[in-house]
Amino acid sequence: MRFPSTYLLAFLLAFCSQTVGQSMPPGAPTPHSADVPVVFVPNAPIQSSTASRRHVDPLELRREANQVLELSKSIQSDFEAVTRGVLPKDIIEKLKRIEKLSKRLRNEIER
Repeated sequence: MRFPSTYLLAFLLAFCSQTVGQSMPPGAPTPHSADVPVVFVPNAPIQSSTASRRHVDPLELRREANQVLELSKSIQSDFEAVTRGVLPKDIIEKLKRIEKLSKRLRNEIER
């Protein structure tokens, strides 16, 4: 069965008219036109980097670095036990402590 070209043209026009209305989802923000003023408001005043720096205690940093070193030495023997199939019960706590101390040291040094 052949369709006349007018039916095909009417079908395409009807189909296209429905898809054009769907090009922008409902509730989507519309772009600003040139006549609408846009005002930028800063979120917070910018502080100088020297004013926001806290005092870093070098003795405390050294103590925490020594703790990381001692914990890492102690888990070395624990990992030898892991290779034999034995999991020491405190190895997870030691690894978490190393992670916490190293993050704290990194954050203090970056400031």
